[in-house]
Amino acid sequence: MRLKTTLDQWQTLLEIERAGSIQAAATSMNKSHTTLIYAVKKLEQQLGVPLLEVQKRRAVLTEDGKSLLRRANAMLEQARELEEMSEQLSKGIESEITIAIDHLCDPAWLYQPLSEFLAHNSTTSVQVVETSLSKTKEMVTGEQADIAIINIPITNYPAEAFGMTTMVPVVAAHHHLSQKESLCFSELASTSQIVIRDLGGESDKSSKQDIGWLKSQQRITVDNFDHAFRAVEQGVGFCRLPEHIVESRADGRIKVLNIENAERYQVPLHLTLPKGVKTGPAARYFYELLLDASRSRVDQS
Repeated sequence: MRLKTTLDQWQTLLEIERAGSIQAAATSMNKSHTTLIYAVKKLEQQLGVPLLEVQKRRAVLTEDGKSLLRRANAMLEQARELEEMSEQLSKGIESEITIAIDHLCDPAWLYQPLSEFLAHNSTTSVQVVETSLSKTKEMVTGEQADIAIINIPITNYPAEAFGMTTMVPVVAAHHHLSQKESLCFSELASTSQIVIRDLGGESDKSSKQDIGWLKSQQRITVDNFDHAFRAVEQGVGFCRLPEHIVESRADGRIKVLNIENAERYQVPLHLTLPKGVKTGPAARYFYELLLDASRSRVDQS
């Protein structure tokens, strides 16, 4: 079906509505008053609907005109977005980037800068992939991510300091260990321990990694810290969780343990660009936003 109207005609009607009069719209559009009147008259003829009426010597939109313009607004906005996308694509800006985030990282450190990134970039979609242990390394060395938040810097991949995650041992408030003032590792050995699975590829078992104390006689292995937290609060066993997770869900259901010589430890987090010089402009811009946010946290601490 051939369209009777053009985007330019609807844009003219929109400017008249915004400006409040034909004369004001003509000035803002740098066109003559006569040109705008002709454009509206032609649009009315094409649609068979009156769009403007005179009220107190001023031309204003009719109710039908307002109703049609509300629907045309979405069409005009989509046209603007298409032009913006075309402009960014012509400059080499990526249509999608992938961010790998180690499971130890506080998600707020990613999503707060992401909101600013999206406010200035309406064309680049973002894939967020949570990683752990060897999977984190795979995402970098295989260049599967444009930006990676990792823990230990990876050989031959320059990295910048991004933050520090504190790990604390916890159990459910109703667990028998929660009643003890302090504990030693020998007391933990007979208690079920909840650990996080290495999410690395199944094809290379030799690359799988473990970290921390793992001498409990019985282990429950889960995919992520959300499952670990849920297992802890149900009394399944003890687990070391990032302090930001414990604090964000502090409601009395779990308790931090005091373990002799092992109450807490810290894991450094870093930013790296797996694709190096091949990194696109959108990924580089987001990388800088992440670094700026990291520096702001340091200044505030």
